[in-house]
Order: sequence, then structure tokens, then C-alpha cells
Amino acid sequence: MRLPYVANPPQPSSPEDAAIVARIQARRAPRPLQPLDLALLHAPPVADGWNAFLGAVRTRTTLPDDLREIAISRVAVVNRAWYEWAHHAPLAVAGGVSEAGMEVVRREGPLVLAGEGKAERPEGLSERQWAVVCFTDEMTRDVQVRDETFAVVRGLFGEREVVEITATVCACFSSFLRFLWGLVLFGAGDADDGFVRLLATTVSAASWWLWTVSLRTHA
Repeated sequence: MRLPYVANPPQPSSPEDAAIVARIQARRAPRPLQPLDLALLHAPPVADGWNAFLGAVRTRTTLPDDLREIAISRVAVVNRAWYEWAHHAPLAVAGGVSEAGMEVVRREGPLVLAGEGKAERPEGLSERQWAVVCFTDEMTRDVQVRDETFAVVRGLFGEREVVEITATVCACFSSFLRFLWGLVLFGAGDADDGFVRLLATTVSAASWWLWTVSLRTHA
């Protein structure tokens, strides 16, 4: 990362910033603050919002562990983000995904759930797991989700679950990974609050666009 991290432990400049640091530390516990946190904390309000969003996606949805973690794992595969794969694939297995199922999740190339080019559900994944993997794959590669794919997903999940699955893909793909890549691709010589805010605003807009394009044709 070309943007230097804040000091660790952070040295907040106000009681409000100290409260933000405490909230992030509470979500990360018992682990220490992560490099992502130490970059975001150049702009504490952005770090606070990010922490709340990612915290909700990771810990406050109704999705079972297997579905959440295979969605994140598939995003990692499509984007060749092997650091994320190494972290989330074991969580998917711990959540109940079989080793054979994880081999499917790690396949290269598009996974097609419905319509032209549809593949039979492979051994190792349940119907719901296969639907989530394919929905994630299509959303990550193409942004737009075809009506045929969405119809299958909508038949297997309630409205809240569909929103939560979509938000999980947005959070991982358009927020987390793109923020990190943005820092590496564009770099910065100094820890500039405006630079972090600019990146976060760009990522936020990309996330919103990905969300709306994925769901807009299925209203």
C-alpha cells in the first residue's frame, strides 16, 4: 500500500475520533486493527461508516455462514484476490460447505445458473449454495444479473435474503477490494485526508451503481 498507515495504536485528535477508533476496535476484537482500518482512519468518519456497513454485512444479516462465505469466496476467485480466498474459504468450510463444493467455488470461468449455457448443479453444493455462487459470479463479472438467474434466486430466497446476498457481493467486490486496489493503483505520497475521502466517495458511488444495476430490472 502506498498510502502510509496511521499510527498503531491510533492517536485520535478528538473525543469523537476516539469513539470511532473504539467502535472499530470493538468489532475487530479479539483481533487487532487491520491494515484496512489503519488506512481508513486517516478519515475517521469514513472509517466509522465503513465499519458499520461491513459489520452489518458480516455479522448482522440473516444469511447462514455457508451462503455468506461462499459469496465472498466466489468474488475472491473471480477477481483473483487470493488473500481474501485464504481468509474466507476456511470460514465457508466451517459453515458447512463441503470440500467438493469449495472446488466448484474455486473454478475458473463463468458459472451459469439458468437460461442459455445453464450448467447442472454440481455435486457438493446444495441448491441454495449453487444459486448464490452463480448469482455472485454473474453480478461480479457482468454487473447486470439476467432475469433467468434472478428468477431462480428469487424463488429460493425471501426479499430480505436477496437484499442481504446482493449487499454482501457489493460490500466485498465494490467496496473492500476496490478500495484496496485503488490505493495501490493510484498511490499517494502523503497521508492525505482528502485523498482517502475521494477514494471512499468513488467506491461508494461504484457500490451504489453496482447495486442498482443488479436489481433495477427485477423491480
